[in-house]
Amino acid sequence: MRKGTRLALLLATVPFLTLVFALPFVNRLEPFILGLPFLLFWILAWVAITPLILWGAYLLERRYNSPDDGEDR
Repeated sequence: MRKGTRLALLLATVPFLTLVFALPFVNRLEPFILGLPFLLFWILAWVAITPLILWGAYLLERRYNSPDDGEDR
C-alpha cells in the first residue's frame, strides 16, 4: 500500500473512531452547548467535521498518488 493511501485511510478512520468508540466517554447530558445536550452536540459536530476530514484524506491521496505514476487502476 502506498504512503498516501495509508495516510488517507488513517485520517478517514478518525471520524469513525470518535463516533463509535468515544461515545461512552462523552455520554453526558450536561453541559448544554447551543441548547443541545453534550452527546447530541458531539455527534452533530462530528457529522459536520467528517466531510472536511474526508476532503483532507482525498487531498493526501491525490498528492502522494498522482495518476501520472504509471500504475493502471
